[in-house]
This record gives sequence, structure tokens and C-alpha cells, in this order.
Amino acid sequence: MKQLLNKRKKMRGEKRPLSWKRVWYQTRLNFLMVVGACLVAFGYAMFQVPYNIAAGGVSGVSIIVNHYMGWPVGLLYWLLNLPLLVLGFFYLGRWDFLVRTLVASTIFSIATDLFVAYMPHMLSQYPLTDDLLLTTIYAGIVGGIGGGLIYRSGGTMGGTGIIGRIIQMKTGQPLSQVYFYTDGITIIVAGLVFGWNIALYGFLVLFLNGLASDYTLEGPSSARTATIITNHPHEVIAELLAQLHRGVSYWEVTGGYTGQKRYLVQTTVTRPQVGEVKQAVARIDPEAFVTIGVSHEAMGAGFSPIPANVQQ
Repeated sequence: MKQLLNKRKKMRGEKRPLSWKRVWYQTRLNFLMVVGACLVAFGYAMFQVPYNIAAGGVSGVSIIVNHYMGWPVGLLYWLLNLPLLVLGFFYLGRWDFLVRTLVASTIFSIATDLFVAYMPHMLSQYPLTDDLLLTTIYAGIVGGIGGGLIYRSGGTMGGTGIIGRIIQMKTGQPLSQVYFYTDGITIIVAGLVFGWNIALYGFLVLFLNGLASDYTLEGPSSARTATIITNHPHEVIAELLAQLHRGVSYWEVTGGYTGQKRYLVQTTVTRPQVGEVKQAVARIDPEAFVTIGVSHEAMGAGFSPIPANVQQ
């Protein structure tokens, strides 16, 4: 056993040989990060900066400082992010965190200032609309999609998210609650500077940004997990295997109210197969108890492959 553990440690310490598969995987992640950062910058410069919609974070602080000092918002974001990157280096992941966050924030800063400088000359109408509600909706959606792409690549935009993660680690408070505090303070300050009407739009951008980011990161759920309580497990399993060709697991369970022994059968299927699951169970055991749950992601045989390299 000791020799086996030493061998595993040695294997972990060795560098894996470079392969085209790994190169393609890393290239794809880097491409997603660049596209995501540019998309966030586009949404920020096109829909938020012209109307001073500060939706929290360092980007919101940059808009407020730009209002008084006139410095480029992209440069301000990069400068304000530097001390936060130092904190993140010591608390959240050392060099891997620092490099990917620095690259993403640098691309965002440069792209933002380029968009702000050249879009008014390239577009016949800038801003695109005078409707603040429409601008807010697009700011949240476009920025959220870009942020989701960055998260999928394993990178982050830094900013007050670093402070939120550190506070969460130290206090144990829910991350969503901590983010609400850190971003909410910025939006309240923006309300004092630009008016409460703009502050309310900032909260809406923050909310839509989170929804769009989660959707981009996780994607639409196409998998469902069926849990079946039955007295005829073998017949139900045979029917599911014959009709759906999906893996099935089962084990004996005890009813909490009746104390009777029954069997729990579980399988994961695609969304269009849910109806077939119900029909198969109904044919074998109409008295069965069935629940259908939403699975965010399914990987393995019959679904998407498990990635060999997963970014933490």
C-alpha cells in the first residue's frame, strides 16, 4: 500500500506530456476568455457608461470616479483592480488566479476604452437608444453572457468579487448575500451622485447580469433524473432498459410512515424521454411513486463526455 501511494504521488508530481488535445482545450478556454471579456466591455461601454449606470463593483466605482475626474473608465477599472488582485493572490489561488484574472481584466480595460473612444464615431447614433429601461436590459444580458463565458474559461473579472469571496471565507456568510452588500454599497453611492432613478436601474442590471451569467455558465438543462418508488423493481428496470437504453440503479428503502420495504429505482434521461419514463412505469406498476427532477448537467455514457482537464 505504501509503495502504491508513493507511486501515485510521483505520478502527480510529474508533468503530463503535451498533447494536441490539451493544447486545443487550453486554446478554446483562452478564446472564450477573450471573447467574454470583449463582450462584457462592449455591454459596459455601449449601455452603461453613456448613462452612468453603475451596477456595483469596480466598474461602477470607475463610472463614479470618471464623472468627477474624467479619467478613462477602462484605465480606472484596471488601476482599482490592482490592490484587489494582490488580496486575491494571497487568499484565493496564488499564481493561477492572478494570471487569469489579470489577463481578463486587462482585456476588458483596453476593450472598454477603445469602445468608448471609437463607437461614437463609428455609429450613426450613439447611444443606440434613449430608453433607459431598454438600455438597462441589454446591459444586463450582454454583460452577463460575457461574464458567463469568462467563468466557463476558468477566469474571473476580479473586482469586488474578490472582496466578496474573502469575506465569505472569513465569515461563512452566503456568497450571494456578500455580493449584495459589496455591490449594493457602490449602487447606493451612485444613487447619491447620479440620482436614485439611475441607482434603481443599476440594481436591475445587476440582477439581469446574474441571470444571464448563470444561464451562459450552466446552459439550458437538457437532463432529467427520474426517481421511482416501486414494489416491482426488476420489471420496471427491464422496461426502462428496453425502451430507453439508459443506465438504471436501484436499492432497497424503507417507508418512513408505513415502515414497509420498497425499492427506489433511479435513472437519468434526456428531456424528451421523460414521457417515455412515465409510460414505462405506468405499464408495469401504476401504483408506483415517481418524481422527475431537473439536472443541471449530465456527463458520461449517453451524455456529454467528462472533460479531461477541468478548471477550478
